[in-house]
Order: sequence, then C-alpha cells, then structure tokens
Amino acid sequence: MADDRIHIYCMPGMGANSLIFEGLHLPHEQFELHLLDWFKPDSKMSLQGYAKKMCKHIKHPNAVLLGVSFGAMLVQEMAKIISVRKVIVVSSVKSSKELPFKMKFARNTGAHKLLPMGLVNNVELLAKYAFGENLKKRIDLYQRYLSVKDKDYMNWSIHHMVNWSQDEPLPDVVHIHGDKDSVFPIKKIKDCTVVPNGHHAMIVHRAKWFNEHLPAIILS
Repeated sequence: MADDRIHIYCMPGMGANSLIFEGLHLPHEQFELHLLDWFKPDSKMSLQGYAKKMCKHIKHPNAVLLGVSFGAMLVQEMAKIISVRKVIVVSSVKSSKELPFKMKFARNTGAHKLLPMGLVNNVELLAKYAFGENLKKRIDLYQRYLSVKDKDYMNWSIHHMVNWSQDEPLPDVVHIHGDKDSVFPIKKIKDCTVVPNGHHAMIVHRAKWFNEHLPAIILS
C-alpha cells in the first residue's frame, strides 16, 4: 500500500536537540514527522557544505523542511540543493536583511570572534526568554532541550549565522514568527504569520498553536 502521507523534516535551532519538537502532534494519517539533529562540522565547512551533508538524511522526495532559528537558515540552504514541497521558517529570518542590528554589527566588526558564545549566544537567550518565569523550570528545560554545547560547533554556528549571505528570500517560503521574539525582533521581519505571545522558543511553549495551524499551512 502506497504511503501518501506528507513527510516533514524538522531541524532544531543552534545548540538545541530535536526534543524541542516533542510537542508537535499532527494527524498521523496525513503527516509523518522526521527529526534531524546537529552533527559537529569540520572547522572549515561552509554552511552550504553542511546543508549538502544534511540533505543525505532526507529520505523522502518532495518533503517539507521545517527549521527553527539557525536551523531555519540551514533548511533554506538545503532547499537550494534538493526539491522540496515547502520550506517553513520558524523564529528565524528569510534573508540577511532581516538580521537584527547586533548580528549585523558582529558581522561587520568581527566582534563575534572576540566574544565567542557571548554576543549572540542563542542558548543563553533561549534559556532566558523562552521557558517562563519559574527559574527551576527554565533550568530544567535548558538542560532538556539545549544539549549541543560543543565550543567549536557553537563558534562555527555563530559565525555562519551572522555571516549568512542570503540577500533575498527564497520564493514561497512560509515564515512563522512570534511577536515577542527577542533574538530576531519582529520589527525587522516582513511577510510572516504572527503568533501572538510567541517567544523565540515558541515551538516548545506554543506547540498547541502549531498543532492547530500547521496542517492547513502545509496543505495550502
């Protein structure tokens, strides 16, 4: 019997593991989720080279690629290599023009090299803004979801995030963004579906919104 389901490959953000998608529950008769995780890159590897290697994990033709934060930049690069049904960008940017000032400043001055894991440390920002007011809960979630802490990987990721060279958005990309995102402020974002009260890690704390809206977004 042919499998007519739509296959969705999910890529987490910088430093995060695929457990961030554990709250996603889409109708199984229509969709199947496949979770991707970061591997440690060679120090000289380009983002495009990383995307090419990650494409080897896409086992279904015409799949949907969904990426969060830096992972969304990666899936956009992957979509330049393989044919996909749809690209869904969550809590991220569609081009370098949407990067916030502090990241552009880091790119232009090289400050991110002087302050590795400090200036735009997605892990710290996730922990600070995403996981609620209860400190213990925040620490528990930090430890659960943010497990990729290798220094070389983090420095590589920060470098390629602030130096992302995509000048214009890819056609037909779907962009979902929270109105309270503190990493990529929504004032810099154009042409997106806005999630009310959505912080940078809304894929975790607003999973219900995604479960309600993703099916229609994917099928549209």
